[in-house]
Amino acid sequence: MFSLLNEANISKKSINMAFKKEVVEIIEPRDVFVGNVKAEVTLEEFGEYESEACAKANEIVKKLLVDYDGKIRFNFRHFPLTNIHQRALKAGEAAVATAQDGKFWEMHNILFANRRNLGTTSLKLHSKEAGVNNKRFLDELVNATYGWQVQGDLREGLDRGVKDVPTFFVNGERVTGKATYEELSKAIEAALKKVKKKPAVKQKAKAA
Repeated sequence: MFSLLNEANISKKSINMAFKKEVVEIIEPRDVFVGNVKAEVTLEEFGEYESEACAKANEIVKKLLVDYDGKIRFNFRHFPLTNIHQRALKAGEAAVATAQDGKFWEMHNILFANRRNLGTTSLKLHSKEAGVNNKRFLDELVNATYGWQVQGDLREGLDRGVKDVPTFFVNGERVTGKATYEELSKAIEAALKKVKKKPAVKQKAKAA
């Protein structure tokens, strides 16, 4: 009787261990930020890595992160235009894969710098340059391990009215017009003013 119970407990533990091994928490694109992660103003872009316009916008974002250091955070969401850019989808998956090793932003910038060289083998080389040493990287790309994450961003973008790239949002509000430094900084300034006003309203309410 004891041995049977003992065997049952061992089997239970083995099953639990097996399930624990299978549960892998994936870092989603919506949870990856650069800048002040606690900032109250979020600049969000729906874009892709083969787009010339997105590559130009990336340089603008870099400048905004410097000029608004500590005041904003930036989040990149994947919106591959696969009808004209056939390699954009896999490039997005590669970026999500590197995020699992904490190297998303390194890969992000490398992909833009090499946007005409985004074949599967090249993506593996880019990941190494970004500092990722994942032996399963090619297999993950071939098997579309992070395909759901990219497709999830694409669906969310469509739900939010995104039709082209780059499309920017500041604190959830879409930035209209071209993705220029002037337009984006104007939207950021407006969001910062709104954030500053919130505590003042609360203080008045307490005083009353």
